[in-house]
Amino acid sequence: MTPDKWAQWLLTRRDGDSAGLRARNALDLAAFRDGVLAGAGLAADDVVLDVGCGTGLIGFGALARLGPDGRVIFSDVSPDVLDECRRTAGDDGRCSFVVASADDLAGVADASVDVVTTRSVLIYSDRKAAAFAEFLRVLRPGGRISLFEPVNGFAHRLRPDDLFGLGDSPVADLIAKVSDVYRSATAEATLPMMDFDERDLVDWAVSAGFEAVELSYRAQIDVPADPIGDWETLKRVAPNPLVPTYGEVIAAALTDDERERLDAYMTARAAAGTPTRRTMATAFLRARRPDGHP
Repeated sequence: MTPDKWAQWLLTRRDGDSAGLRARNALDLAAFRDGVLAGAGLAADDVVLDVGCGTGLIGFGALARLGPDGRVIFSDVSPDVLDECRRTAGDDGRCSFVVASADDLAGVADASVDVVTTRSVLIYSDRKAAAFAEFLRVLRPGGRISLFEPVNGFAHRLRPDDLFGLGDSPVADLIAKVSDVYRSATAEATLPMMDFDERDLVDWAVSAGFEAVELSYRAQIDVPADPIGDWETLKRVAPNPLVPTYGEVIAAALTDDERERLDAYMTARAAAGTPTRRTMATAFLRARRPDGHP
């Protein structure tokens, strides 16, 4: 049976099913994981709920920091990725698994966990405020939340047509065409990715009832980044689970001659190892459920 879209993206489409690109991406992912876990302030016997666990980046990172009495509840909307986590967990009795969305954690009891973690999950939700309310509900008094979110609207506002970090280039006209097709084909699906910023994260946490809210925000504009690496691999990559791969959109947006021109330029740039540039913003947030919260 074909895995669902979330599992397909996590397992193959986010890195073009390339071991090399997967290894490169792992460096960023490890930094995000470590930032979330540092904000969680884990104790050895904590019960951790990893919301939107994916293949277990945060959850298994937490498990390695817990003692024999600690536990991790892996939750996700995708049964397929939870199956991946079960395979990774093996017979570790400290793990349990719940199919649930961030804004409806009905499978998790009130005041039953010490820590809620999540990474790049709210960005897919159109009920982000409800998710914060659920996080508060499942936390015990004094429990903590620690999350990471990319703020995609930042790059979209400043560099809307710079898909590959090329800046001004001989193929800027072709990249603009590809960007136009992406926007028209995916605008509705990706709206939740663009409709918030770091200030909203703080507001939702405060409105839900959290205290000691801390947010660390980082913005980068045209910062030097890794070269493309391999153009054919990059064309097999989808930037998120809700959109086509770059290659699929290029095929829809460009004529044969235009695709040949783009391929020639990008292949040459990859072979030369020319650095790209990065424009992005990210946010880590941590907060605490008050001790006396009902």
